[in-house]
Amino acid sequence: MITGNTEIIAHIGYPTFSFKSPMIYNPYFEQAGIDCVVVPMGCQAPDYPAFLKSVFQLTNIRGALITMPHKVTTVGLLDEVTATVKVAGACNAVKRLADGRLVGDMFDGAGFVRGVQRKGLDLSGARVLVVGGGGVGSAIAASLAGAGIASIGLFDVNTASAEALGQRIQTHYPQIEVRTGSNDPTGCDLVVNATPMGMKAGDPLPLDVNRLAPETFVGEVVMASEVTAFLAAARERGCRTQVGSDMLFEQIPAYLEYFGLPSTTAEQLRSVARLSY
Repeated sequence: MITGNTEIIAHIGYPTFSFKSPMIYNPYFEQAGIDCVVVPMGCQAPDYPAFLKSVFQLTNIRGALITMPHKVTTVGLLDEVTATVKVAGACNAVKRLADGRLVGDMFDGAGFVRGVQRKGLDLSGARVLVVGGGGVGSAIAASLAGAGIASIGLFDVNTASAEALGQRIQTHYPQIEVRTGSNDPTGCDLVVNATPMGMKAGDPLPLDVNRLAPETFVGEVVMASEVTAFLAAARERGCRTQVGSDMLFEQIPAYLEYFGLPSTTAEQLRSVARLSY
């Protein structure tokens, strides 16, 4: 029930028909008795800079979830951003501080990292490989860099994209060894498919699974199916895995904490979500 006391989290992007967050947050808020609501707000790119500023003039706004196509643009519209945002080159959460400043963070990668850590993977000193240097790959690499890894391999068909991401990591985390140009998973503790490969049946695998060691943890971002061909092949090799949808559910507790709302677990969110695929 929306009342005059209800706080708003704006979910800003375009188009809105693909938004899934309202069907996860709002059932949770209802079940937990939290007087807050996530509202989809369709805003096209030319109108976005002015709209972001104006929506934070609302006195009952708690924060904003930012999605495509605005994540990159948002970085330059805020007063302060985290190192994760600077490495990722994108921002998907905005809030207003008491002094009126707008600040932002990036939680796409945090969802992935929280998931693998909760499954028992120790990232301290880990050697990781991220295949795919686009938006989601950059966000995951940024959060991994902040989690204490020792080295990271970055591979993308667009070599310049991977190299630019590597340079941003080295700027903010100079202690991390950065490698680019190879998708060979040999010797890695964690391997991530952050490409779209796996969204369609018959897609090639993102790397040579025969080079995966059984002790390597393998993560996926594709959500087209629960167990993609890549994850199935990794499991056949004996690897522990994380499915793509875990990244979505695991990042929401981080968002809730960022907005100062009562947090919960990915399992609880899954149990109340009203998703329709």
